[in-house]
Amino acid sequence: MDKATPDTTDQDTVAQDGAATDKPATVEEYIAQQRAAIASNPECGTSHYNLAIGLLGQRKYGEAEQALLEAIECSPTLAEAYVQLGGIRMRQGDLEGCLHFNKRAVNCRAGFAEGWGNIGFVHLQLGNAEEAIPALRRAIQYNPRFIQAHATLANAHLMTGDYEESIKINNQLLDMEPDFAVAHNNLAIACLQVGDYEQAVAHADRARELGYEVAPEILADLEPHR
Repeated sequence: MDKATPDTTDQDTVAQDGAATDKPATVEEYIAQQRAAIASNPECGTSHYNLAIGLLGQRKYGEAEQALLEAIECSPTLAEAYVQLGGIRMRQGDLEGCLHFNKRAVNCRAGFAEGWGNIGFVHLQLGNAEEAIPALRRAIQYNPRFIQAHATLANAHLMTGDYEESIKINNQLLDMEPDFAVAHNNLAIACLQVGDYEQAVAHADRARELGYEVAPEILADLEPHR
């Protein structure tokens, strides 16, 4: 799969164990609301989490990380907080750290599709395609329309040489998102590998039409089949 980042939860999350507030006009106002909520109820893990989301919006990653750690100290089963910590680790280039926190997320909530998707993505980045596949299948089991998980799974099968399965998954993905350029690119590669040159050319051209930069070596391999 081409680049992806671990799941990010919308910053307008309403505290599950605290009172809802009026929607803020700015990120600064949102952060101020969360700090006020924490001041009145320091043990509310969701308020710490919501504060972290606001801080992430301002790219204050160190402060956001601290808020997330406080969130899970108050609410150890807050799976979303572990995913966000994984996202910070990913941004730092710490793939093992990202994997660690996403594993903790799915340990808290077994059916957390985003956590499984992130685990699969990280395994693929680490070159562990065989370990990525079952995690990605779990992500899709829990969320059948998880587009990025489908794309990553198709890429994992491409990496293991299971071209037919990659083609099958990419076509399923295109049934949901016909203009998903990554799927067209990966179909071009897989179809080229199985000798379906007509489809390979068609998907490579479609990927380029959608703005995707198809690898020059793939285009060179396809040129004799045009």
